[in-house]
Formats: sequence, structure tokens, C-alpha cells
Amino acid sequence: MHILLIEDDIDVADYIGKGLRENQHTVEHAAEGNKGLDRSRTGSFDAMIVDRMLPALDGLSIIQDMRDRGDKTPVLILSALGNVDDRVKGLRAGGDDYLVKPFAFAELLARLEAIQRRQQANKYETRLKVADLEMDLLSHRVTRGGQVLTLQPREYKLLEYMMQHAGQVVTRTMLLENVWDYHFDPQTNVIDVHISRLRQKIDRGFDSALLSTVRGAGYLLQDPEHA
Repeated sequence: MHILLIEDDIDVADYIGKGLRENQHTVEHAAEGNKGLDRSRTGSFDAMIVDRMLPALDGLSIIQDMRDRGDKTPVLILSALGNVDDRVKGLRAGGDDYLVKPFAFAELLARLEAIQRRQQANKYETRLKVADLEMDLLSHRVTRGGQVLTLQPREYKLLEYMMQHAGQVVTRTMLLENVWDYHFDPQTNVIDVHISRLRQKIDRGFDSALLSTVRGAGYLLQDPEHA
């Protein structure tokens, strides 16, 4: 798994990072809230570990921002606050699980793997929705505002991947590997061409744009009300 760890205690962060890497996971670390929020908005992660009490911006605010953007990345909350009300507040903010400090690394790893398995299971849903854009994965029918959109097979696959990662910045490398099955950059404008065509079909003639280019990072599909 590719994991984002947002934790201001360096000793705790080193302990978690070392354990995760020993279990063949990759880890990015942010030591304060605003930096963690920026990484959650611009990166793509399989799971996140978020400390509740952080400098600059608290962990629950980061999670609420993610959920408002439609980002469904599973989140394990870490906190020294362990009473029932604190746990309930964390879960209602959008956390998938809640682990109280101090903790055993084996339990953290087990909880992390469990929420990631649940997220993988949820990927088998049959309908995707971003604002008024909807995709039926069984019939391959795509509509926006009730209007049927006609997509070519590659456009459909591109849109499906973007909708599965709604609210997250998707990089060229991610698209090459997951939509075109390339594990190298062919140095062509194939992605730009297909993104342009897809944007014309899902955004042109509608009141708001859903698909945007994030300069120097990649592409973003999200509900503008949650931008």
C-alpha cells in the first residue's frame, strides 16, 4: 500500500514508518496539518493514518475536507483522546477506524489492512456518481443531468478510472498504467487528446465543469460544490 502518514510526533512517525516499510508498504509523512491537507489533495494513496491533534490544522478537519471532495481513501485516526464521545466524533467526521495512543504496531497494521480491504470490497459497486454525472458499470451507460453521453471505449475506461478517484489528483503515470496499461511513458500526447475529448463530452453545454487540469500534477474530477 501507498500510505500517507500525518503525525506531528517525530518519534511516533518514525516508529510507524519503519514498521510499515518493513511490511513492504511505502510511506509519505507530513508533520503538520496544512501540509497533510495539501498532500491529501494532490496525491493518491491507498490509505491514510491521521493524528487527531496536529499543529496548524487538526486531523478531523483534514478528513472532513476529503469527504466533502468525494475522496473515499480509507483513514485510520490516531489519538490520545480515547473516550467514547471522542471516538464517535472521529468516526462521524469520516474516519474509517480509530486507534488510541499508546498502541501496538501489530494492531495498527491489522486495522490498516482491514479498512483497506473494506475499501477494496466497495470498489465492486455497480454505479459511480460525481455531481450529476453518473456511470452504470453494468450497462456502461453514462449520463449527465439525465442526458445520455456517448463515449468511445477508451474514453469510458478513462472516465471510469477518474470517477473511481473523484476528488483526487490523478497523474499521467497513473493513467498510463491503469487506462493504457503502459509501464513507461511513450512520450506522446495521447492522454491530453483523450482528456480533451472527454472534457468536451462531459462538460460542454453544462453549467459547471467537472474535469480540470492541475498544472504540473495531473487531472482532477470533482463536484465543483466540494472544490
